Amino acid sequence: MNGAAPASVSSAGAPLLRVEALKKHFPISEGLLARGHSAVRAVDGVSFTIDRGETLALVGESGCGKSTVGRTILNLVTPTAGKVELAGQDITGLSRVRMLPYRRRIQVIFQDPYSSLNPRMTAGELVGEPLAVHRVASGSARDERVASLFRRVGLRPDQMKSYPHEFSGGQRQRVGIARALAIGPELIIADEPVSALDVSIQAQVVNLLMDVQAELGIAYLFIAHDLSVVEHMSHRVAVMYLGRIVEHAPRRELFNAPLHPYTEALLSAVPRPEPRRRRQGRIVLGGEPPNPVDPPRGCHFHTRCPYAVARCAVEEPALRELRPGHWASCHLR
Repeated sequence: MNGAAPASVSSAGAPLLRVEALKKHFPISEGLLARGHSAVRAVDGVSFTIDRGETLALVGESGCGKSTVGRTILNLVTPTAGKVELAGQDITGLSRVRMLPYRRRIQVIFQDPYSSLNPRMTAGELVGEPLAVHRVASGSARDERVASLFRRVGLRPDQMKSYPHEFSGGQRQRVGIARALAIGPELIIADEPVSALDVSIQAQVVNLLMDVQAELGIAYLFIAHDLSVVEHMSHRVAVMYLGRIVEHAPRRELFNAPLHPYTEALLSAVPRPEPRRRRQGRIVLGGEPPNPVDPPRGCHFHTRCPYAVARCAVEEPALRELRPGHWASCHLR
């Protein structure tokens, strides 16, 4: 990857994306987990903003709800409560028809570059499909636009006639990126876009995303669990645990001085090749994340926290601004 992380982005003016108190609970009516009106609290009151041209990374363990946040913003699933605004327009829970105009402004890159591509369509047809759906271009104009997109993401125009199975994993993800860029979105939700790729290919794809952002001013919601990638390309980082954001800060401040014990544990596991940057020791969390159907009272993290006190088991900590722009939910701070 390139050596320099992205510079900070100005937050002047209204944000491109505003998420307020977003919740998504999945009811459980059958099976061993069903008890009365039980529900999986996948997302449980998440709020954040993303400015134009900015990358907000959403990180946490598998099952913490970060991918559900992305799907809810995209209206692939309907939120239980809360609000999603795109450039000041409320798009919360819009129907498929009413959401269509906003699809030009917000696109997605999926985790698996193979299952997200229709194997019966050529790569050129896949990238050109959004242009046809949104009536942006047709005929030779569409072919020229697709060829230009192929070149932009590092593919050859003659590969437009190839099918997904004829590409490597990294090339397939480049096709997915080209498809997301086709109609000129302002925001891309990248859901674990490099986790299925070899490490050497991850760096190429991440650098491509950063180059595209610098050139086109696109904003990203970058959903990931690999903190080394997040440190490289994000401007701000939001850390999720059991459906909630527990810490939210500028990238450099969060990596250098985390305030939440869960964030400390995540960062302690990040490999540090430079001895000066190695942390004192790895923090190993005990047990598994609690059941989202029946989360612990008080602080959701107290059952695994090495610093927990009696108050943590009964009182839920508020997400507070403990330093300028640095928010955390912990009674001990």
